[in-house]
Amino acid sequence: MPSLHRELEAKYDLDDTAELPDLSSLLDGQVFDGAVAEHRLEATYFDTAEHTLAAHRITLRRRKGGSDAGWHLKLPAADGARQEVRLPLGRVARTVPAALQAMVWSRTLGAPLVPVATITTRRREQKLLDADARVVAEVADDRVEARRVLPLEGAGTATGAAQSWRELEVELVDGEPALLEAVDAALRAAGVQRSASGSKLARVLGPAPAPERRKPLTPKSTAGAVVQAHLAEQVEQITVQDPQVRLDAPDSIHKMRVATRRLRSALRTFRPLLPDELTRPLRDELKWLAAELGAARDAEVMRERLLRAVAAEDPALLLGAAGQGIDAPLSKAYAEAHVQVVATLDGERYRKLLVDLHSLVTEPPFTGRARRKAREILPGRVAKTYATLAKLVERAESAPSKEEREFLLHEARKAAKQTRYAAESVASVFGAEATAFAKAVTKVQEVLGEHQDSVVTRERIRDLAATTDSPAAAFALGRLHAQEEASGERAEQQFAQVWDRSSAKSLRRWLR
Repeated sequence: MPSLHRELEAKYDLDDTAELPDLSSLLDGQVFDGAVAEHRLEATYFDTAEHTLAAHRITLRRRKGGSDAGWHLKLPAADGARQEVRLPLGRVARTVPAALQAMVWSRTLGAPLVPVATITTRRREQKLLDADARVVAEVADDRVEARRVLPLEGAGTATGAAQSWRELEVELVDGEPALLEAVDAALRAAGVQRSASGSKLARVLGPAPAPERRKPLTPKSTAGAVVQAHLAEQVEQITVQDPQVRLDAPDSIHKMRVATRRLRSALRTFRPLLPDELTRPLRDELKWLAAELGAARDAEVMRERLLRAVAAEDPALLLGAAGQGIDAPLSKAYAEAHVQVVATLDGERYRKLLVDLHSLVTEPPFTGRARRKAREILPGRVAKTYATLAKLVERAESAPSKEEREFLLHEARKAAKQTRYAAESVASVFGAEATAFAKAVTKVQEVLGEHQDSVVTRERIRDLAATTDSPAAAFALGRLHAQEEASGERAEQQFAQVWDRSSAKSLRRWLR
């Protein structure tokens, strides 16, 4: 099984003969010198022939030597950190383990992973301790020799000229980010400069090609350009979240599912701009993917909702470990659903969909209407989604029965989501009016979503109550069911006010 580590570090350039700064002195008692070790690290880096991974700040290597020898996959994360996925060395040196190939498939789209560089590092590593003798950081003085691995015409490889340099690497262990900031300030004050390269591999391969500069999108841009940018943004989100879903990172399934739904919604909203014979199969496949992600996401949301409700209860009204009787089956349902999601991401159907989506956003086969100005086409498409929403609301308000009203409100929620997605997809182009409209429709969706959540939660509560053997859980579930009924009624009452505000004509002036 892969292990996951969070890496937050800073790199600095050092002259070959420079004295290593004494950080314990520079930081004036904040840290103390710990053990020193020396290592010889030999690493082979893998990428596609086009350096696809490096272009997206992803590194994949097999490294011998040191305390963490093995296969390492580094993925960009928030706040400048990186996620490092580790596997043991194994016996095969030239073939990337299948688990790591799967982690980057959404980027490589199946292109072979081949050696692109070899890096040998002579490292002198010192641990920095706090007052309690905890290791808070590690300082590595690295003397590096690196070579590019160049493909030969036909078959085989050759190595490029050797490059050598010295660098200082400071990595947090149990310290807080503020310590890294203090180290940075101390080193800069001592004349040590940050490295211009984010990694050793980036220094070997050289700078990635600069992304193509595109003109800012405006209402005068073509409708196709605006839609293409939105579609590309959602495909990128799916690509980014793929490894995060595999690692079960917080909120990753939700983010991938939202991007999937936004894509499907956009293909439906703007379907006159693309051939139906192309977009219809894609919409069907995106619907399938959203459903595959849905079981895990729904279990996750249900668990959070019910445990939050239990936590808000008066402890005097709870019998024993009521939360545990609710948590256990829902946690199990999520774990089982997550296993199925990963199996889906490893399947050929999903991989074909990824390839098709990347092809779509790279060279979209737009119809002639896509060449017209955005202001002539796109507001009208958003207006069409709103018209569908308004009709469903009107039908729900005059529904003859509670069951039909609940069904129509559920359909209205889906229509509100499509209207919201449509407005948000063009808001950056059409400005404040489109943004205000999108926010108003979002409130409609949220209120209707709360109503639908109460309906679904009541059904799940009944299922849990029928299978639990815990009297404490059964009692708590009965109380929660009553609360969910009240929550659904409140949402219906709120809906009338929210709809009145969101349907104001002033919010729709930009639609025509």
